[in-house]
Amino acid sequence: MSEPAPTDRTAEPDRTRPQVSDEDVAVLTEQLGRVPRGLVAVAARCTCGRPLVVRTAPRLDDGTPFPTSFYLTCPPAVKAVSTLEATHVMETMNARLADEPDLAARYRGAHEDYLRRRDALGEVPEIAGTSAGGMPTRVKCLHALLAHTLAVGPGVNPFGDETLTLLGDTWSPAQCSC
Repeated sequence: MSEPAPTDRTAEPDRTRPQVSDEDVAVLTEQLGRVPRGLVAVAARCTCGRPLVVRTAPRLDDGTPFPTSFYLTCPPAVKAVSTLEATHVMETMNARLADEPDLAARYRGAHEDYLRRRDALGEVPEIAGTSAGGMPTRVKCLHALLAHTLAVGPGVNPFGDETLTLLGDTWSPAQCSC
């Protein structure tokens, strides 16, 4: 297996190098079934080098506010997370969030991290304070939480980390499934 391609793991993108190649755009168009919108960077890559998570501008070219800064694009990963969501695991996560103050504090920290990273790309008043995945008060979208973890690394988003663990043998960023 080859080394994973570099990812965007910083709050501020390096504007001295291209953030997305033409090949990335072609792969993303294939993955999404449409041309990607608001694309800033590939935030995480599969072990084969294809995009796994993209970083998206907080305001799309048409002016639409877009709060989802990290977007999971790899179809096998999206499918695996959808299957996990269908098991109602989020109900258990939400109950734990209400019952475990330390977990709630770490989740609020993930929310603040998400906002800091998005605001580094430009502040959009219409979505100020709104992150993704239900943060900081509920677990709503495991796709967004996993994308956050894959983009910034483990230890930042507790439910993104947990989602990755729960996927177990179903899907892993350490093994290509493209």
